[in-house]
Amino acid sequence: MDKIKDTRSFMRVTHRYLGYFLSGIMLIYSISGVLLIYRDTDFLKNEKKYDKIIAKNLDGKALGKELKMKNLEVEKTEGNILKFKQGTYDSSTGRAKYTKKELPFVLDKMTKLHKAQSKDTLSPLNAFFGISLFFFVISSFWMFNTKSKAFKRGIKFAVAGIIVSIILLFI
Repeated sequence: MDKIKDTRSFMRVTHRYLGYFLSGIMLIYSISGVLLIYRDTDFLKNEKKYDKIIAKNLDGKALGKELKMKNLEVEKTEGNILKFKQGTYDSSTGRAKYTKKELPFVLDKMTKLHKAQSKDTLSPLNAFFGISLFFFVISSFWMFNTKSKAFKRGIKFAVAGIIVSIILLFI
């Protein structure tokens, strides 16, 4: 392993090996992040048909929650049958027949990792990854000597990036 002599060498060595270590998760986050941008479209999604028995006598809102379908709207009711865009639900038997567009298994798992919450089992991984990204930001300023041309140019790019990010936050 490389010798650590000072703060600069510590930052460079840690940045390098942490980057190698996290390359897999960075790949997953980059792919799932792009997929999440298009989650409101059918991009890469396949249609799956479901026929299952759920709780009886649900209203439209409860039905949407039970089937995990956002913005489910009952279009019409014929007796005990509730009809919605994706299928039907018989409130007397609890039988729901519907279709859903979903990402393939691996891509679905990747996006769920990206959207993890504190209650999820993988939340410590997400926190570690976020802290590591913060470290990458800070340690990048120790990659070059502060008097070098590359460092001065890097500072200009960093300032430009911060300004663009702030502008995009408020658009």
